[in-house]
Amino acid sequence: MTTLQETIRPSAQSREWKAIVILILLIPLLWSPPFLIRFFLFQPFNIPSSSMAPTLVVGDYVFAAKYAYGYSRYSFPYSPSWLSVRVFVAEPGYGDLVVFRSPKDTSVDYIKRVVGLPGDRIQMQLGQLILNDRAVTRVPLKDTPGGSVCGGDAGAKVKRWRETLPNGTSYVTYDCIDNGFYDNTNVYTVPPGHLFVLGDNRDNSSDSRAMKAMGFVPMDNLVGRVTRIFWSLNADGEPRFERLGKVQ
Repeated sequence: MTTLQETIRPSAQSREWKAIVILILLIPLLWSPPFLIRFFLFQPFNIPSSSMAPTLVVGDYVFAAKYAYGYSRYSFPYSPSWLSVRVFVAEPGYGDLVVFRSPKDTSVDYIKRVVGLPGDRIQMQLGQLILNDRAVTRVPLKDTPGGSVCGGDAGAKVKRWRETLPNGTSYVTYDCIDNGFYDNTNVYTVPPGHLFVLGDNRDNSSDSRAMKAMGFVPMDNLVGRVTRIFWSLNADGEPRFERLGKVQ
């Protein structure tokens, strides 16, 4: 058996030549513009849940700028686990929509909004975001039909708020129920090298408030920053052109 295996096994030199030939054949693909854009610049993602509604809804397709915060092993597919260095590092800003790998399960990508940077103190009081002991400005908006994002009838009304962070970033949040499970929390102090993230659909989002499920997000887990919706389909598979464009 041993002799037969040695007879049919390719020599080391043969294997090296095969590897070289394969690499040469792959060069056009590796240096093609679509591959370079996908690998280094922008990565597409689709939205499978309503945790970021109304900013992002089920059926949206978005681009994430991979260069926004630098590159780590989570920036590229099949990167080895021992690759721990992050290069071209940049820190997210308040209100950024970030794609990241869950600290509890690094095989899963999430999209949430950054509301806390290292050293910040975060708390929820009666559904209002408290940042460093100050209530974040929010203005009530007219209720809107959309109960499906809250798990109810589509025609049911949903409370909306326009929230504005200290750097001026402004966006709309949904408030499905009063005194929801995470509407009142303890004070969270964001550790160095980490972020605190929330979903815009505050009562239907697993985010940093759920310490056992997600908790603080390491910056090394960042994949990129969501920049725009490039395609969107409704439940019937019809395009929603009105949703295309930049997001905030």
